[in-house]
Formats: sequence, structure tokens, C-alpha cells
Amino acid sequence: MAAIKRGNKIVCIGRNYADHIAELNSARPKQPFFFQKPTSSILLPGAGPVIRPRGVNLHYEVELALILGKQVKDLDAADEQGALDAVESYALSIDMTARNAQNEAKKKGLPWDISKGFDTFLPLSQNIAKSAIPDPHKIELYLTVNGEPRQSDSTELMLFRIPRILSDISKVMTLEAGDIILTGTPKGVGPVVPGDIMRAGIKINGKELEEAKIEVAVEESTSSYVYAET
Repeated sequence: MAAIKRGNKIVCIGRNYADHIAELNSARPKQPFFFQKPTSSILLPGAGPVIRPRGVNLHYEVELALILGKQVKDLDAADEQGALDAVESYALSIDMTARNAQNEAKKKGLPWDISKGFDTFLPLSQNIAKSAIPDPHKIELYLTVNGEPRQSDSTELMLFRIPRILSDISKVMTLEAGDIILTGTPKGVGPVVPGDIMRAGIKINGKELEEAKIEVAVEESTSSYVYAET
């Protein structure tokens, strides 16, 4: 997990699957739309449960994560090989979201930091070698809650593919080795509560990728924090 631990930032692509945009009644972006999560939100395999802050409507969003192996700056969107060469490895991720906090932020035009930034809000799988995913645009992402299927879709459905994603981000901020890029979530997002067990994974041609598996429980926070509208 050394590659994951050395990253300085986590950049997340929002609204990158059409059906997910529809289920949240969001506007379809004309270009990649991105935001950041703090590195303190990372939850490594076996490091414990996802903690739901009190007052939060907690949602899951399964996503393919890119782990960068070198600096990327002002990348040409047409440079597909350059984009893929910049990816050192992959991981599966669950972008946990305080949906009520996010909805308030969207309504009031406020930043999303609170809704995405709590500790444990980014469970990650083991590091996935690049060779294990020959084509990142042809894999199936899935997530279940208590054994019930919730998300299952192909990355072929991405509106913006990896070269365009890295190009647009790198024109705004320089990407460094170890940075993590979340590529968006397909339809099927929804709530989890304390006591639930989330399992997520990747299938390639119907075959499960062992190192991509995530299994993580949800527990209620014992912190003094309680979410309240701004």
C-alpha cells in the first residue's frame, strides 16, 4: 500500500455516469467536474469500520481509483498513451458521502468538503497491479449491502474517460506521483446505517479480481459532532 500512502491529494470526478446523474437529479456536465477529499478520509483494508457521524444520511458510491506513478501537468486530452502511462496502479474505492450535507451544500452553493471529508469516508481495496486490469474502461464495478446487490455497471459507461479526466485536472493543478483519482460512480447509490456490511469488487470478463475486494462494516460515531445545517 506504499503507493497509496505517499499521495498528497485525492481528486474525485463527479457526475461521470449518466444514470447516476439522473438518479440524483443533477445536471449533466459539459466537462469533467471534480472536487477533493482529504487523505485523512482513507480507510485501508482491515483498518476498521466506516464511521457514520451523527445526524448524517450516509451513502456509498463505488468507484475505480487511479494511483498515479509520476507527475502529470497540462496533459493533452488526445494523449491516451501518456495518460495510461501515468497510472502506476489501481484500487477499488467507496466514496462515502454525507448526502444530506451534500444536498444542503448544492442547494446553498456551498463547498462539499464536509459531505466528503469525514475520517473513514474512503475505504480502499488492496493495491491492484496495472497488469491485472488490461483495459480500465472495460471492467465491472459492483457493491452489495448485507448481500443485496446495489451497484453493478461497466466502466464503459463513463462519460469522460481517463485521458480526458487526467487532462482536465492537470490543466488546473499539477498531479504528483501517489495522487489518487476517483473516476466516478455508476447508478445505484444509496444509504447505509450502522450494522450494515458493504462488499465491493471488480469483475473482468465475469471473473472476480481478488485484490479488488472490499468488505467493511458501518458503525455509529461516538464523537461529540452532530451534523446541523449551516
